[in-house]
Amino acid sequence: MRALRVIGLHEDGKSIVLEDPASRTRFLLPADERLRAAARGDIARLGQIEIELESQMRPREIQARIRAGESVEQVASSAGVSEQRVERFAYPVLLERSRTAELAQSAHPVREDGPDVQTLGEVIAYAFGVRGHDYSQARWDSWRGDDGKWVVVLQWKAGRSDNRAHWSFSPGAHGGTVHALDENAEVLLNPNAYRPPRTVRALDPARDAAVQPTLDASDDEVRALEAPADPAEEDDDTREIPRVPSDDDAASPDDEQPRAKAKKNHPIVPSWEDVLLGVRSQRG
Repeated sequence: MRALRVIGLHEDGKSIVLEDPASRTRFLLPADERLRAAARGDIARLGQIEIELESQMRPREIQARIRAGESVEQVASSAGVSEQRVERFAYPVLLERSRTAELAQSAHPVREDGPDVQTLGEVIAYAFGVRGHDYSQARWDSWRGDDGKWVVVLQWKAGRSDNRAHWSFSPGAHGGTVHALDENAEVLLNPNAYRPPRTVRALDPARDAAVQPTLDASDDEVRALEAPADPAEEDDDTREIPRVPSDDDAASPDDEQPRAKAKKNHPIVPSWEDVLLGVRSQRG
């Protein structure tokens, strides 16, 4: 056993600074009640302190709290003991939690018409692929709830947000089943309902200016720009075709047959003589 020498009190006033004379390595020793009892040679008090610490957090209680979802750090902090002491009893329970989370990935999500053919792990992997998330960075964990049932949690990071999804896991034949417990879990179980965000189109000032009315435009011009084109009028092949006048028509303008009226809601097409002479017909 290597001997250390006392250097003095640490600047925090709560620890003793020790040094290894051979390697000049320094150590901190908490100046707690146990140290003071040891310095006094009070063996009875040292034993009493050990019993008090043991009574604060027994091994069975440590394991129960770890199984319920607490971490080693949380249990050690609340019990006022070292993490090394908690780890000795927490290790088998942490293995149990990890194994349960692994088994839950082979379970089948329960839907309205019964258990899914695919497993939870397969559905989640596909959902992550649809959303462009890195499934390899996701973390699975589990714990036992107050009702004795296992809860499985998936944690992942998307952008700057930390996300979690929870399912209840019931072990059984063919891998067991899982039920969604929150909205994130339900969304991940329905990846086909996911719609990626729409891309916002950048405005083209030159193009937009070409279709905007000027400040001095008339009301008719503004309405013409704003009114949508009527595809029925553009594709209508039933408009009146101008009649070519015959020699008899030219000789006897008074005997000209009345021109067929344009169909309702269509403009009147000028006659052939109007087109040739370049004049506006007064007939309406």
